Amino acid sequence: MKKLAELYAQSWKEMRHLRTMTTSAMFMAISVVLGYFTIEAGPYLKIGLGSVANQFVYYLFGPVTGMFYAGILDILKFAAKPTGAFFPGFTLIAMLGAMIYGTVLYRRPITFGRVLFAKLLVALICNVLLNTWCLSFMYGKGMAVLIGPRLLKNLIMWPVDSVIFFVIVKKLEDLGFVKTIRNLRTARRIQQ
Repeated sequence: MKKLAELYAQSWKEMRHLRTMTTSAMFMAISVVLGYFTIEAGPYLKIGLGSVANQFVYYLFGPVTGMFYAGILDILKFAAKPTGAFFPGFTLIAMLGAMIYGTVLYRRPITFGRVLFAKLLVALICNVLLNTWCLSFMYGKGMAVLIGPRLLKNLIMWPVDSVIFFVIVKKLEDLGFVKTIRNLRTARRIQQ
């Protein structure tokens, strides 16, 4: 429990740095642009790559910074490209997903198993259960009607999304991108 508290404290400290905010804003812009290339496979199923940029922020800056990022991004994406009515439950669920990703991935070596685990938790808790409940509440359809296709879509996309994120992060680590971002934050602390 102490390690978890330290993890959240470190992520909170990350958020106080201007470079963290500017880097997050850059990834937010990338996510919004990638969101325009989302494939809508029906009214309740969407497939896109915007989540890769988001997961990278959660990996780099942790659960606390990730939760603020996810909340702001959810509202920003709705303002940029509204699809249906705004429902605050989706914003809270996005923040919960960021917290889960950040808790599992932040300050830990990136492994495929860890990425699979984080993605599975978010897929089942946030995407299948909570988002389906919100859709059921908003549109008056029973959860039993909505949960089947959403569960199938998330189980199919779980390994695909995991592989995409893992490969991209490993490539960015190999190219030195992750180390450069971390060094920028360290250099800032040394100057203070």
